[in-house]
Amino acid sequence: MEYLQLIILSVIIVTIAFLGLAVRILIKKGGKFPNTHVGGNKHLNCQGIYCAQTQDRLERNKLKVKTDFKNVRLLNQAK
Repeated sequence: MEYLQLIILSVIIVTIAFLGLAVRILIKKGGKFPNTHVGGNKHLNCQGIYCAQTQDRLERNKLKVKTDFKNVRLLNQAK
């Protein structure tokens, strides 16, 4: 009997917590969770701060060097 009361109490507390988190979504028409990801923050983007994946991609693009195969010379090791 005590276990049943504990389970019911736990379910009620979890339900209240979910409703508390979803109040803005449930009440506001067309409401949705705010985008808290770094990539979705306009103020950080204006300062040049991006998410780790975007910064990694930008740095990799900077390091790409085109090789000019017309001027490539092979070293002669037979000397």
